[in-house]
Amino acid sequence: MNLKKTIYFDYAATTYTDRRVVHAMKPYFSHIFGNAGSLHQFGRKAKLALEKARQQVADLIGAATDEIIFTGSGTESDNLAILGAAKAYKQKGQHLITSNIEHKAVLNPMKKLSQEGFEVDFLKVDYEGLLAVDQIQQAINNKTTLVSVIYASNEIGVIQPIAEIGKMIKEIRAKRKENAIDVPLIFHIDACQAAGYLSLDVNNLGVDLLTLNGSKIYGPKGVGVLYVRKGIMLEPIILGGDQEGGVRPGTENIPGTVGLGIALDIAQKIRQEESNREKSLRDYFIRRLIDEIPGVVLNGHATKRLPNNINISVLGIEGEAMLLWLDKYGIAASTGSACDSRHLEPSHVILALGKSHEYAHGSLRLTLGRKTTKREIDYFMNVFPKIVRQLRKISTIKHE
Repeated sequence: MNLKKTIYFDYAATTYTDRRVVHAMKPYFSHIFGNAGSLHQFGRKAKLALEKARQQVADLIGAATDEIIFTGSGTESDNLAILGAAKAYKQKGQHLITSNIEHKAVLNPMKKLSQEGFEVDFLKVDYEGLLAVDQIQQAINNKTTLVSVIYASNEIGVIQPIAEIGKMIKEIRAKRKENAIDVPLIFHIDACQAAGYLSLDVNNLGVDLLTLNGSKIYGPKGVGVLYVRKGIMLEPIILGGDQEGGVRPGTENIPGTVGLGIALDIAQKIRQEESNREKSLRDYFIRRLIDEIPGVVLNGHATKRLPNNINISVLGIEGEAMLLWLDKYGIAASTGSACDSRHLEPSHVILALGKSHEYAHGSLRLTLGRKTTKREIDYFMNVFPKIVRQLRKISTIKHE
């Protein structure tokens, strides 16, 4: 079987930009190009587009427009949420909670705060990648000001029980109020991978801060969103003007915000239909991988995972070698987070599941998207077993 086109199984790293999004953005590059802070007609038109995008995002997640902050990326939004909230409430409490499978956009700010004197608990997930609600509850004390949990893992696709965690946190807040404990308890989630597949209703989820970005939802790169529930204070991490309520200064990216608003609208409208389609392909793909190739293990919960995510360990070979061979056949995949693709360190997420370095080094992430077809999966399964056999012949890693 031969396909003339290349095959993309790396949608968790980034998506292409939907043609409808590109069309909506075009006027704001060279026609409606004003600075949204300017008072003349060029600026007013840009401001109108900015606020329309803000309204779109707010409506889609159940928020008010003044709770939407546009940023330059999901990473920036995570940093602003973690560093901004921790430092704004430093005098109230310096205990923070997160998990050991977070994206590095959360882990690294948490580590930085730990070095600055904050007490940070990195809670361990179970062997399937799940956090228990009571595990978080037991970790919370009267000095805890922030809990940050990734909605769905960028590597293994595991979906955390966010609504249950949000409900529990709300109950603890109520008890603090009854006992006159004047310490806020803020709940942040990174929903970048979840957008387009899971509900983003901030009220049903019970979250105070929520991170999104454009590059995971067939929107533009270089634009992100941070939802900030009314009443939550953030200390800016970039200093400058008074854009975005003074929380995120800098001339607004009008084409980016317009594109993100359109992309999120499209993603939410087709969410259920596309999730079902990709889930069917995902399950077919997983069955074939496990049934047809010895020594293939699925990483993460079998069902509590994103419809498009497959993360496997192929025992006895290195993930980087697999990627290079797949690329020769025109297939794009990943060994884990795209942010770590230039490093040879084993995946911290796979190790966090309690698996050995062999599993981590042999991990392969295959993520599906809107253009993925069964024919592409069949092509992959036509070439991948041969690649595995060839690599195992020359590998120094022993595989039983």
